[in-house]
Amino acid sequence: MENTTRTIFVVDDNKSNLVTALDALSSYYTVLTFDAGVRLLNTMEKKMPDLILLDVQMPEMNGYQVMQRLKADDRFKKVPVIFLTAMDSTVDEVKGLEMGALDYIIKPFSAVLLRKRVELHLKLFDYSNNLERMVQDKIKELATKSNHVESLKNSLLRTTAELVEYRDENTGNHIERTQKYLELFINAMIEHNVYADEAQSFNMELVLQSSQLHDVGKISVRDAILFKPERLTPDEFEEMKLHTTVGEKIINKMKATTHESDFLEYARIFAVTHHERWNGSGYPVGLKESNIPLLRRIMAIADVYDALVTKRPYKSAFPHEYAVKVISDEHGSHFDPALTNLFMQIHPEFEKIATRLKEIES
Repeated sequence: MENTTRTIFVVDDNKSNLVTALDALSSYYTVLTFDAGVRLLNTMEKKMPDLILLDVQMPEMNGYQVMQRLKADDRFKKVPVIFLTAMDSTVDEVKGLEMGALDYIIKPFSAVLLRKRVELHLKLFDYSNNLERMVQDKIKELATKSNHVESLKNSLLRTTAELVEYRDENTGNHIERTQKYLELFINAMIEHNVYADEAQSFNMELVLQSSQLHDVGKISVRDAILFKPERLTPDEFEEMKLHTTVGEKIINKMKATTHESDFLEYARIFAVTHHERWNGSGYPVGLKESNIPLLRRIMAIADVYDALVTKRPYKSAFPHEYAVKVISDEHGSHFDPALTNLFMQIHPEFEKIATRLKEIES
């Protein structure tokens, strides 16, 4: 026998049909009968069935109208429904199935047929629910694994960038600070309508991740040059400049072996252009003004600000006010004028980030 905790609602304005259904099912299920659709809907406010047997032709509210009400309510729309009908019409049957009914049972029905159809559809419904739960559990499991993989990828990316770019303790959390400055600046660009359309098109998560690789090409620079406390000689500076093109080559090799194209394209832009200047005096290409990618022009201010306010092997940390003056003075030469003007409005937020992260370091 079936588990009697399963509840079946039967709706039919013909008392004889209700009695037949009750006799056929009550030994196997808990059965409640209703002679009108409105009574079914009222009862469902308090009690939910496992399946509904619903007559099509009823006065006041027919079965199709009841079905519409059920499907329009998030609480009831998943309850399985089988139509009971004396109509033997393909058009009517298709209409009911399109509305979401599981099946049609033609009246008059036999007790055995009714019981078997109910049993079958409850099993199918249970199977469907179990399958849906399994799928959802698997999706959650995969999402968890994906988050773990993403976390591991970010950790490896950050560690690699720090090992390549900053191989002594004087540089601190330059990468984290730069990411915070970039995020602040891009959000400010959208808020203040400065290159807002392009800024909104950025995938912020990928931009911030890829920015960690902007100096990946420094893997090719000798420590004697990278950490030299005095000014570089012309030959040493030429060697240092090569880190931009080396970085581009490294990232292009990555692009050839992965599908992470957006992330790596952002990284390539940062790596090869982050020393270009607005007036064309930068390197490696000497790009000028709007020919320099916007991401690079944003990074220019973030990178220079951080270099000025933090200690490096060749200098002490300068105060925030000095960094602001340097960037202001380079308006239209090193830096994009529109972005420099925006920096002058939001530079106190830069100072807050720098101060907060320095406190964490100490």
